[in-house]
Amino acid sequence: MKILTLAFALAVLAGSASGQDANGLFYDFGPTASCLAGAQSLSAKQDCVGKAAEACVEKTGYATPVLSGCASRELEDWDARLNAVYQQQRAYAREFDMGNDPNLPGLDTSLRDMQRAWIPYRDATCVYEAAQWSGGTGAGPAYIGCLLSLTGDQALYLEFGRIGG
Repeated sequence: MKILTLAFALAVLAGSASGQDANGLFYDFGPTASCLAGAQSLSAKQDCVGKAAEACVEKTGYATPVLSGCASRELEDWDARLNAVYQQQRAYAREFDMGNDPNLPGLDTSLRDMQRAWIPYRDATCVYEAAQWSGGTGAGPAYIGCLLSLTGDQALYLEFGRIGG
């Protein structure tokens, strides 16, 4: 048992030294960050979503668990960014809402309602993407890839596309 534990520990350390994470993935957000730094428009920035996952797959290998794993890692980064940007935009909306039109809800309320409506849209869209694989092995990567794409696009839309951007 001690030999197996030692072998596992050495494998984890070797993987860490080579850039692999605990799941054996070579994931780094760098390719996406580099792409974003060079992109001038919102649509060009949205084209950067998924670059880190693509590089991860190229370095780790083209297997179904790798496709899902690499996309999941980048999705985590975009989800954190989306949540941070959403909170910043809410603060901006509360501070700078002029509320001049009695026929429209306030900026903060509109932002909140838009985001609440976007979540079920994202989820239903990604279930549809997965369903196109009829339960095959591509369903998981299709679902995660869809979540990654839509979450990254939404984060960038809130960050650069509208108010306070």
